[in-house]
Amino acid sequence: METFSAPSSVMRRIPTLLRAGALVLACLLPACVGTIGGSSEDQAAVQSIPERSAFPRLTHAQWENSVRDVLRLEARPGFSASFTGDPLGGVFDNNEAVLSVTPNLWADYQRAAEELAALVVSDPAKVDALVPADEGQGNEARARAFIETVGKRAYRRPLTGQEVDKLVALFNEAPSLIEGDPFLAGVEHVLSAFFQSPHFIYRVEGTREPRPDGLIPLGAYERASRLSYLLWNTMPDDVLFEAAAAGELDTKEGLRTHAERMLADPQARDVVLAFHRQLFDWRKFEDLYKDPAVFPEFVPEIGKDLVREAELFVEDVVFEQEGGLTELLTSRTAFVNDRLAGIYEVDAPNGAEFGKVELDAEKRSGILTRAGFLAANGTARASDPIHRGVFVNLRVLCARLPPPPNNVPPLPPVEGKTTREIVASHTGKGTCGASCHGTLINPAGFAFENYDAIGRYRSEDNGFPVDAADAYPLGGGMVNFSDANTWSQLLAESREANECFAKNWLEFAYGRDAVVEDAKLIATLGEASRTGMSVKELLLELISSDAFSTRRPVEVAP
Repeated sequence: METFSAPSSVMRRIPTLLRAGALVLACLLPACVGTIGGSSEDQAAVQSIPERSAFPRLTHAQWENSVRDVLRLEARPGFSASFTGDPLGGVFDNNEAVLSVTPNLWADYQRAAEELAALVVSDPAKVDALVPADEGQGNEARARAFIETVGKRAYRRPLTGQEVDKLVALFNEAPSLIEGDPFLAGVEHVLSAFFQSPHFIYRVEGTREPRPDGLIPLGAYERASRLSYLLWNTMPDDVLFEAAAAGELDTKEGLRTHAERMLADPQARDVVLAFHRQLFDWRKFEDLYKDPAVFPEFVPEIGKDLVREAELFVEDVVFEQEGGLTELLTSRTAFVNDRLAGIYEVDAPNGAEFGKVELDAEKRSGILTRAGFLAANGTARASDPIHRGVFVNLRVLCARLPPPPNNVPPLPPVEGKTTREIVASHTGKGTCGASCHGTLINPAGFAFENYDAIGRYRSEDNGFPVDAADAYPLGGGMVNFSDANTWSQLLAESREANECFAKNWLEFAYGRDAVVEDAKLIATLGEASRTGMSVKELLLELISSDAFSTRRPVEVAP
């Protein structure tokens, strides 16, 4: 495999063929997957682990965080804001199946690497943070030390002697290509190379030596990267590098010890929030429209309030309560400011600032009875049981629903009926939509009919009593519920919702779709979740599995 890419700072002087070669290498790496050899006995173990890419590409967020940490910057540089956007592969943004390097994105990487390198050498303080002080050791020694130290962070492993030699040669070549101070030219040239290297853009897992059962244990630095990008969404810190060098990550116990350390760090909160932000689609909260004639209190600023409320709730459940799915679906603890207090019929303890409250146990139970979910799945003027039901089926129960038909007109307003009666008359039992709507979608959505379009509790709809009771197939039979509270409790106790929660965490943690080989692990984690496993413990179990620390044999690009 080529050890580094030529930096774009001198692309204008590099033969076109070399540039094309770097591009082809970067574009082809994700496709290098294929099972090889092994006896039938070995294949049993091998086939227990899904195939996956040995070259998952950094997400744009991971690119930002990694650049910050490689260069020891105080903040993310923000360059990826202009990158070619990534397609959404499923629920989460880190799905390796869609994180390819297109020609346009490769050009974005090249431009960013060149600008980053120039930015660093223009600031003496930034250079001092990366390059050893001149203490008479000579520029060659300083250059070599800079390459070894910063290169280790950029490649997320120690550089080989051959790699160092090639980069030193690149450093020495710089004065003939870049004007100004010769030493700074070398720093700029090599930094530009680091950030265009496949070893930076991809999380390369090149270990090929299998263990007796045929599975390939990841190398220590590869495990460090998997751990760090899962829990902190960035490159390993110095402690993790030292642990890899000392062999502390070679055992499941060692991995767990460092995972526990990292979960206690504030950076882990951002990752846990990112999972729930994508799973519960919080991005919709900030762009909601409600008819001001009906809901004058729903001002534009309330969208950000709903996101912050959701973040504080999840942080409280996961890190303060040490809870899991049960607490997410049943906790009455909430965080409100003066704009949200009215929706929940409570006082705002800290006025405009968020304060902790306990909601009415008769009216609220967990994240599905919070204003964010309910308003995001409501129309401008009314509740929306169809969209609420679809969301619960897809994101909470992982039910398989067929795609909706094209060009479905909105339901017509009807005077003298409740929203439920209107929806049921068009899609419920006895209609053409009975198979999905009548059995799965409508019951899961009708449970929330006690909440209007902005999530405010109500006992009447259009002047008639609300009916939120229904039945849903769970656990092999039909279960009855009376409202969103009892529905949320049934979800928390169900095998289906807990296995769905485990499946979603597996896909997020491993950065790939769940497949048939994952079924046993998902079932085990789902049952543990159903009986009280916390989110943090679920993450530790995912990290302790063979699927995290090994991979199936694959053909690696030469």
